[in-house]
Amino acid sequence: MNWKRIRQIIRKEVLQSFREPRLRATMFLPPILQFLVFGFVVNLDVERSNLAWLDQDNSPASRELRAAFESSHYFTVTDTPRNEHEMAYLLDKGLIQSGISVLPGFGEDLERGRTTEIQVLVDGSNSNTASIVANYASDIVRTYSAARLSDLMRQKRMARGSVVARLAAPSIDLQQRVWFNPELKSRNYFIPGVTVNIITLITLMLTAMAIVREKEIGTMEQLMVTPIRAEELMLGKMLPFAAVGLFDTMLIVVLGMVVFHIPFRGNALLMLGGAILFLFTTLGAGLFISTVSRTQQQAIMSTFFFFQPAFMLSGFAFPIRSMPLPVQYFTLLNPLRYFIEICRGVFLKGSGIDILWPQFVALAVFGVAIMAFSVARFRKRLD
Repeated sequence: MNWKRIRQIIRKEVLQSFREPRLRATMFLPPILQFLVFGFVVNLDVERSNLAWLDQDNSPASRELRAAFESSHYFTVTDTPRNEHEMAYLLDKGLIQSGISVLPGFGEDLERGRTTEIQVLVDGSNSNTASIVANYASDIVRTYSAARLSDLMRQKRMARGSVVARLAAPSIDLQQRVWFNPELKSRNYFIPGVTVNIITLITLMLTAMAIVREKEIGTMEQLMVTPIRAEELMLGKMLPFAAVGLFDTMLIVVLGMVVFHIPFRGNALLMLGGAILFLFTTLGAGLFISTVSRTQQQAIMSTFFFFQPAFMLSGFAFPIRSMPLPVQYFTLLNPLRYFIEICRGVFLKGSGIDILWPQFVALAVFGVAIMAFSVARFRKRLD
């Protein structure tokens, strides 16, 4: 293998890529756009929810419960409908995300120690938002109920005499602690996955297009009559885009830490090692696409035909454990799944090789197999 010839191919590829405006945009525009979209636009956090309050009891207890909702930073009481029809109208129009209906007799039931109910209405057109809002409302009601129960037991103990009053009421103090993402910010979950999408899309598309471009403009035959061997041509074509993919990955990591203050708790070299192993898969797949495509348009379509299913089944946006069991087994054949687990493990959890070695082994197996198959097919097509 002649490295001098490989360097010339690399130099030619770099000059040709940076000379063409479309390729320049493809190399650097998608990383920035995905970073901005998933950092600023795609946000699953529910920080404020418009709430309608229908008070059919109008007692001190119902007003106290409303104050508990208003004092939380999750809800803003924007409407006070007079009946259930007005409540339904507000939900139908999308003016509110949730509504609370306090039934008559609410305060009296609490005073007498009887079980009482309130109705929580949630707009379920967005299931994720509805689930979060319902949980917020449940927590507030549960806290209010516990406080009222404590007051009622204290009053009963005081009524029974001083000896009983000294007895403490049994209680459970629940303390929650969220690991790895204490503020539960969705961007902390998305940004590490964006690095996987970037390195996949960039290296897959550019590798396929670079080789197909030589066929399309008729220079592949000219290259093959030179002393350049097939493996030298492949390396010269793939290495520049591997470098671009790694650069874009590091760019997203640095921007995530600087712009969004996402913590990076792991070893950067470990993440880099996972990216290099993953490159064998994407470069090999790009090489394979180049053998089945005749034009750059076909290469682009084939790239998205591979990328979209792999992206949907990678666990980037949808948890794999929530998928049907046959689909969960099918995701074991998806290399993106393993690299996303590595990125999130290193990025957010600070996991080491002792935890992530199964993912590294899977990436190595897939990378070697896909690259070997693609190289064999590429050589055969050249022959």
